[in-house]
Amino acid sequence: MNDTPNSPNLDQGQSTEKDRKSHIAHLLKSLPNLPGVYKMLGKSGEILYVGKAKSLKNRVTSYFAKTVEHPKTRALVQRIYDIEIIIVRGETEALLLEQNLIKAHKPPYNIILRDDKSYLYVFMSTDKFPRLGFGRGKGNHVEGRFFGPYPSATGAKEALLLMQKLFMIRNCTKSYFNARKRPCLEYQIKRCKAPCVGMISREEYLDDVNSALLFLSGENAQVQEMLVSKMEKAAEELNFEQAAFYRDRITMVSEMQARQAVFRLEGEADVFAVDHKAGVTSIHVLTVRGGKVLGGKNYFPDEIVLAEQNNVERLAEFILSFYFQVSDDLPAEIIVSEHLPDADTIAELLSEQFGKKTQIKHRVQKHRSEWLSLAVLNADNALKAKMTDYYELKARFNALKSVLETVSPRAIDRIECFDISHTMGEAAVGSCVVFDSGGSRKRDYRQYAIHDITGGDDYAAMRQVLMRRYTKHELPDLLLIDGGKGQLNIAKEVLSELGKLDDTLLVSVAKGEGRKAGLEVLHFIDHDPIDLPMDSKALHLIMHIRDEAHRFAIANHRKKRDKARGSSVLEVIPGLGEKRRRELLNHFGGIQQLISASELEIASVKGIGRVLAGTIYKALHD
Repeated sequence: MNDTPNSPNLDQGQSTEKDRKSHIAHLLKSLPNLPGVYKMLGKSGEILYVGKAKSLKNRVTSYFAKTVEHPKTRALVQRIYDIEIIIVRGETEALLLEQNLIKAHKPPYNIILRDDKSYLYVFMSTDKFPRLGFGRGKGNHVEGRFFGPYPSATGAKEALLLMQKLFMIRNCTKSYFNARKRPCLEYQIKRCKAPCVGMISREEYLDDVNSALLFLSGENAQVQEMLVSKMEKAAEELNFEQAAFYRDRITMVSEMQARQAVFRLEGEADVFAVDHKAGVTSIHVLTVRGGKVLGGKNYFPDEIVLAEQNNVERLAEFILSFYFQVSDDLPAEIIVSEHLPDADTIAELLSEQFGKKTQIKHRVQKHRSEWLSLAVLNADNALKAKMTDYYELKARFNALKSVLETVSPRAIDRIECFDISHTMGEAAVGSCVVFDSGGSRKRDYRQYAIHDITGGDDYAAMRQVLMRRYTKHELPDLLLIDGGKGQLNIAKEVLSELGKLDDTLLVSVAKGEGRKAGLEVLHFIDHDPIDLPMDSKALHLIMHIRDEAHRFAIANHRKKRDKARGSSVLEVIPGLGEKRRRELLNHFGGIQQLISASELEIASVKGIGRVLAGTIYKALHD
């Protein structure tokens, strides 16, 4: 493997656009017609994009062709100041080097998965009294046995809730477990046997743990036999309450077994189906483990689009990104909707990465064919739904660019928007949401817990958030602040202190007359305010981004506030005794669900009237 030196970077402070283009043109002429990996560098030498090619000359040159129309590709090309290449000896070497460079540097234009969260797993820890929980990433949080992966949080939470109902295994953290002096609410609603305070022996508890592990492994029949044996023993000892408990668990297991029998077949696989239209790609990933379909998830890869790319190339690139960036579980089979010429190379690379063998299959039969058909159907339907949003978003971005051309000639691709949320100064949180011409970039969203300011001082909160954000990060093309001239001036002061005021277009979005939606006014530093008409697509885009920042800030503020208040609030509400607290939590399934309930829903619980419901609601929210 050889590093091929290029011309030195230009003095970025003095270079002109003409110098940049001349330098790039010189580099393109000197590129070899050999396989390798290329790195595209920005103004400060940062890596913008990493790619691989069978012919470095042909692939890199194609980015600068006049026929390239995709906005993300054009935005990348405008930011390239230098190109570095590494020549390699073979395809596997190129694939591995490309993925390792992406993983190490996280170039902004390589992140093809806007939602790149790891899949969820249900796990059983290895503590003295094992804990049942779920988390993202296999083995990232605890040591123990893992089950999954679950493509959606709903599936993982349902599995966890079922385990708690069936086997009453604890799900609290170690610190909470060690600090208990009396049984918690989970014990009262029969979701835990309170091993923390000795309500069950370790031997009995581990017996329940083993039953849970058998159930999660698919050994439902064996679990049912064990429960029947325990029920009969309890009945013989005239312990009818315990016998009834096991009878109810046997019924639950039987119902689950009957439900799963319809879907349960042999095999474990990830099934990938791709569809593409008008610059938008849809890929559906169906997850099958132990013959059971655990769910599926739609992805819309945020790709760099070149003329020669087809679905085969898109799918191959996605599969590598999926296993290097998202999944930490490699199944025995990968089933794909397109024939991949490099299937053996990709399978070999993934096998080396995960330390276990896998096969990539295109032609499949029987139930595997049904899995593939299901994935194809979901990919097609997801693309149809996405296209409507895609065309509307494109129109809104074009409208915004037209409006802002009168203020600044700057190209607008990346937009970041900030908002502050708190309740009377309590649990203040700042949010940053990110959008570009492809929509929201949720993987780039950030929240900032605000400290050491006077409660309710929104200006100080905004100053702190912006300073923390842009001390470390580059500025976007457009920086939106939710607020009026005051917030705009705070942002101006921060960027001036950082010496970055000229690196972005700074705009604040203020509510108009009567603070009614649709009457927003845009304020600028060196330009008169712009009052857009209510039917303006540019205004619709700004309102959408602003509302998303507001939603994200409120959601995180409420989590922080609710965690601080905790479930102990219920214990100090007058007229709400232990029995009624238990009724409430049984009805809603937990404190978080109760907090989310309306006053009317609380009043519908047995033993809770309208007056007490109002008191409970205020205690949880005021």
